[in-house]
Amino acid sequence: MSLVAEDPHTEVSVDLASQTVVLPDGRSVQFPIDNFSKTCLLEGLDQLGYLLKQADAVAEFEAAHPARVNTSER
Repeated sequence: MSLVAEDPHTEVSVDLASQTVVLPDGRSVQFPIDNFSKTCLLEGLDQLGYLLKQADAVAEFEAAHPARVNTSER
């Protein structure tokens, strides 16, 4: 951030997949990000989109575990 404070036109390169920021002098700095946020950003998903993407797995689980699904019908 100090580089940008010195020169607002400073450009850096962010590589989310490798979690690195490449500075103008070529140095590479790693940054933390949780796996869920990283996956959503890389795949262009929000939280709902991520859940909808899991629909087949949810349906498969529900079919394999009918006693755990619709417990209000007991």
